[in-house]
Amino acid sequence: MSDQHTRPHVMLVSEVTIDGKLTVTRGASSKLLMQFMSHEAEVLLHQIRADSDAIMVGANTIRIDNSFLTVRHVPGKSPIRVIPTSKGDISPDANVLSPDAPTIIAVSKSASHETCNELAQKGAIIEVCGEKSVDLPYLMKILYNKHGVHNLMIEGGSTLNGQMFQNDLIDELTLIHLPFIAGGEDTPSLVTGLYPRDVADLLKLDLITQYMAGDNLITKWRVIRS
Repeated sequence: MSDQHTRPHVMLVSEVTIDGKLTVTRGASSKLLMQFMSHEAEVLLHQIRADSDAIMVGANTIRIDNSFLTVRHVPGKSPIRVIPTSKGDISPDANVLSPDAPTIIAVSKSASHETCNELAQKGAIIEVCGEKSVDLPYLMKILYNKHGVHNLMIEGGSTLNGQMFQNDLIDELTLIHLPFIAGGEDTPSLVTGLYPRDVADLLKLDLITQYMAGDNLITKWRVIRS
Protein backbone atom coordinates (compact mmCIF):
# COMPACT_ATOMS: atom_id res chain seq x y z
CA MET A 1 0.00 0.00 0.00
CA SER A 2 1.33 3.46 -0.88
CA ASP A 3 2.43 5.58 2.08
CA GLN A 4 0.06 8.27 0.77
CA HIS A 5 -2.77 6.05 2.04
CA THR A 6 -1.26 5.70 5.53
CA ARG A 7 -0.22 9.29 6.10
CA PRO A 8 -1.83 12.73 5.73
CA HIS A 9 -1.99 14.66 2.50
CA VAL A 10 0.63 17.35 3.14
CA MET A 11 0.52 20.91 1.83
CA LEU A 12 3.41 23.28 2.44
CA VAL A 13 2.21 26.89 2.66
CA SER A 14 4.64 29.76 2.83
CA GLU A 15 5.17 33.41 2.06
CA VAL A 16 8.35 33.94 0.03
CA THR A 17 10.22 36.88 -1.42
CA ILE A 18 10.88 36.99 -5.15
CA ASP A 19 14.25 35.32 -4.51
CA GLY A 20 12.68 32.62 -2.38
CA LYS A 21 13.60 33.87 1.10
CA LEU A 22 11.45 33.32 4.18
CA THR A 23 12.73 36.18 6.33
CA VAL A 24 14.60 39.46 6.10
CA THR A 25 17.76 37.97 7.62
CA ARG A 26 18.75 34.88 9.61
CA GLY A 27 17.10 34.83 13.02
CA ALA A 28 14.47 37.41 12.10
CA SER A 29 10.78 36.66 12.54
CA SER A 30 8.81 35.87 9.39
CA LYS A 31 6.21 38.28 10.75
CA LEU A 32 8.39 41.12 9.43
CA LEU A 33 7.50 39.99 5.92
CA MET A 34 4.00 38.73 6.67
CA GLN A 35 2.88 42.23 7.62
CA PHE A 36 3.06 43.06 3.89
CA MET A 37 0.62 40.33 2.91
CA SER A 38 -2.65 41.68 1.57
CA HIS A 39 -5.79 41.02 3.59
CA GLU A 40 -6.96 38.65 0.87
CA ALA A 41 -3.75 36.61 1.19
CA GLU A 42 -4.15 36.51 4.98
CA VAL A 43 -7.70 35.24 4.56
CA LEU A 44 -6.40 32.55 2.18
CA LEU A 45 -3.76 31.48 4.71
CA HIS A 46 -6.29 31.17 7.50
CA GLN A 47 -8.81 29.41 5.26
CA ILE A 48 -6.19 26.74 4.55
CA ARG A 49 -5.63 26.42 8.31
CA ALA A 50 -9.37 26.04 8.87
CA ASP A 51 -9.54 23.37 6.14
CA SER A 52 -6.65 21.40 7.64
CA ASP A 53 -6.83 18.80 10.39
CA ALA A 54 -3.42 19.84 11.71
CA ILE A 55 -0.69 22.43 11.20
CA MET A 56 3.01 21.72 11.72
CA VAL A 57 5.96 24.04 12.27
CA GLY A 58 9.46 23.47 13.59
CA ALA A 59 10.62 24.34 17.09
CA ASN A 60 12.90 27.12 15.82
CA THR A 61 9.92 28.84 14.18
CA ILE A 62 8.12 28.68 17.53
CA ARG A 63 11.12 30.14 19.32
CA ILE A 64 11.44 33.04 16.86
CA ASP A 65 7.79 33.80 16.00
CA ASN A 66 5.98 32.49 19.11
CA SER A 67 2.82 32.09 17.04
CA PHE A 68 -0.52 30.73 18.25
CA LEU A 69 -1.12 28.92 14.89
CA THR A 70 -4.87 29.40 15.27
CA VAL A 71 -7.60 30.32 12.78
CA ARG A 72 -8.54 33.96 12.50
CA HIS A 73 -10.17 36.08 9.76
CA VAL A 74 -12.45 33.18 8.72
CA PRO A 75 -14.95 30.96 10.53
CA GLY A 76 -13.70 27.51 11.39
CA LYS A 77 -11.99 25.35 13.96
CA SER A 78 -8.29 25.81 14.72
CA PRO A 79 -6.30 22.74 13.65
CA ILE A 80 -4.24 20.47 15.87
CA ARG A 81 -0.81 22.03 16.30
CA VAL A 82 2.19 19.74 15.73
CA ILE A 83 5.74 20.63 16.75
CA PRO A 84 8.56 18.16 16.01
CA THR A 85 11.51 18.82 18.33
CA SER A 86 13.95 16.03 19.18
CA LYS A 87 14.67 17.18 22.73
CA GLY A 88 11.37 18.97 23.36
CA ASP A 89 13.21 22.24 23.68
CA ILE A 90 10.41 24.77 23.46
CA SER A 91 9.32 27.07 26.25
CA PRO A 92 6.43 25.80 28.40
CA ASP A 93 5.13 29.38 28.11
CA ALA A 94 5.06 29.33 24.30
CA ASN A 95 1.82 30.56 22.74
CA VAL A 96 1.49 27.30 20.81
CA LEU A 97 0.60 25.66 24.15
CA SER A 98 -2.43 27.91 24.60
CA PRO A 99 -5.79 26.14 25.12
CA ASP A 100 -7.10 27.33 21.73
CA ALA A 101 -6.40 23.94 20.10
CA PRO A 102 -4.71 20.61 20.94
CA THR A 103 -0.92 20.60 20.60
CA ILE A 104 1.19 17.54 19.82
CA ILE A 105 4.89 17.74 20.66
CA ALA A 106 6.80 15.04 18.77
CA VAL A 107 10.07 14.19 20.51
CA SER A 108 12.74 11.51 20.29
CA LYS A 109 13.88 9.20 23.07
CA SER A 110 16.69 11.69 23.75
CA ALA A 111 14.19 14.15 25.27
CA SER A 112 14.30 14.16 29.06
CA HIS A 113 11.33 12.88 31.07
CA GLU A 114 11.38 16.14 33.02
CA THR A 115 11.01 18.23 29.85
CA CYS A 116 8.23 16.00 28.51
CA ASN A 117 6.37 16.07 31.82
CA GLU A 118 6.60 19.86 31.99
CA LEU A 119 5.14 20.21 28.49
CA ALA A 120 2.45 17.63 29.26
CA GLN A 121 1.45 19.59 32.35
CA LYS A 122 0.88 22.55 30.02
CA GLY A 123 -1.58 20.41 28.06
CA ALA A 124 0.67 19.11 25.28
CA ILE A 125 0.26 15.60 23.92
CA ILE A 126 3.72 14.01 23.82
CA GLU A 127 4.48 11.53 21.05
CA VAL A 128 7.87 9.76 21.04
CA CYS A 129 8.92 9.27 17.42
CA GLY A 130 12.50 8.09 16.95
CA GLU A 131 15.70 7.40 18.84
CA LYS A 132 17.88 10.53 18.64
CA SER A 133 15.84 12.64 16.24
CA VAL A 134 12.18 12.80 15.24
CA ASP A 135 11.33 10.17 12.65
CA LEU A 136 9.08 12.22 10.38
CA PRO A 137 7.60 9.32 8.34
CA TYR A 138 6.68 7.60 11.61
CA LEU A 139 5.20 10.84 12.95
CA MET A 140 3.05 11.11 9.82
CA LYS A 141 1.65 7.63 10.46
CA ILE A 142 0.98 8.48 14.12
CA LEU A 143 -0.89 11.63 13.08
CA TYR A 144 -2.95 9.71 10.51
CA ASN A 145 -3.74 6.55 12.46
CA LYS A 146 -3.93 7.83 16.05
CA HIS A 147 -5.05 11.45 15.72
CA GLY A 148 -7.19 11.31 12.56
CA VAL A 149 -5.09 13.83 10.62
CA HIS A 150 -5.85 13.38 6.94
CA ASN A 151 -4.86 16.88 5.80
CA LEU A 152 -1.69 18.44 7.21
CA MET A 153 -0.57 22.01 6.57
CA ILE A 154 3.09 22.91 7.05
CA GLU A 155 4.19 26.46 7.74
CA GLY A 156 7.73 25.39 8.38
CA GLY A 157 11.09 27.03 8.24
CA SER A 158 13.66 25.94 5.69
CA THR A 159 15.04 23.09 7.84
CA LEU A 160 11.70 21.38 8.46
CA ASN A 161 10.67 21.95 4.85
CA GLY A 162 13.90 20.32 3.67
CA GLN A 163 13.51 17.34 5.99
CA MET A 164 9.96 16.78 4.80
CA PHE A 165 11.10 16.89 1.17
CA GLN A 166 14.01 14.54 1.95
CA ASN A 167 11.50 12.03 3.25
CA ASP A 168 9.16 12.53 0.26
CA LEU A 169 6.34 13.67 2.52
CA ILE A 170 5.11 16.82 0.74
CA ASP A 171 2.35 16.59 -1.86
CA GLU A 172 1.53 20.22 -2.69
CA LEU A 173 2.84 23.74 -2.16
CA THR A 174 0.97 27.02 -1.95
CA LEU A 175 3.26 30.04 -2.14
CA ILE A 176 2.35 33.62 -1.32
CA HIS A 177 4.78 35.80 -3.26
CA LEU A 178 5.90 39.07 -1.70
CA PRO A 179 7.39 41.84 -3.87
CA PHE A 180 10.82 41.98 -2.22
CA ILE A 181 14.34 40.70 -2.79
CA ALA A 182 16.12 39.85 0.44
CA GLY A 183 19.43 38.44 -0.75
CA GLY A 184 21.92 37.35 1.89
CA GLU A 185 23.89 34.12 1.65
CA ASP A 186 22.68 32.83 5.01
CA THR A 187 19.13 34.23 4.87
CA PRO A 188 16.79 31.22 5.10
CA SER A 189 15.20 30.16 1.84
CA LEU A 190 12.13 28.00 1.33
CA VAL A 191 14.11 24.74 1.52
CA THR A 192 17.55 23.80 2.79
CA GLY A 193 19.28 20.47 3.27
CA LEU A 194 18.85 19.12 -0.25
CA TYR A 195 22.04 18.51 -2.20
CA PRO A 196 21.32 17.73 -5.85
CA ARG A 197 24.34 16.71 -7.91
CA ASP A 198 22.61 16.89 -11.27
CA VAL A 199 19.42 18.15 -12.89
CA ALA A 200 18.04 14.64 -12.52
CA ASP A 201 18.23 15.07 -8.72
CA LEU A 202 16.07 18.18 -8.64
CA LEU A 203 12.58 18.01 -7.17
CA LYS A 204 10.03 18.41 -9.94
CA LEU A 205 6.78 20.36 -9.58
CA ASP A 206 3.70 20.90 -11.70
CA LEU A 207 1.92 24.26 -11.58
CA ILE A 208 -1.72 23.69 -10.64
CA THR A 209 -2.92 27.29 -10.64
CA GLN A 210 -1.87 30.90 -10.16
CA TYR A 211 -3.96 33.91 -9.25
CA MET A 212 -3.89 37.21 -7.37
CA ALA A 213 -5.05 37.57 -3.78
CA GLY A 214 -5.17 41.31 -3.36
CA ASP A 215 -1.66 42.51 -4.27
CA ASN A 216 -0.02 39.09 -3.80
CA LEU A 217 0.59 36.48 -6.47
CA ILE A 218 -0.43 33.01 -5.29
CA THR A 219 0.98 29.92 -6.96
CA LYS A 220 -0.06 26.36 -6.20
CA TRP A 221 2.15 23.42 -7.14
CA ARG A 222 1.92 19.62 -7.14
CA VAL A 223 4.99 17.50 -6.38
CA ILE A 224 5.68 15.14 -9.27
CA ARG A 225 6.64 11.63 -8.20
CA SER A 226 8.28 9.22 -10.60
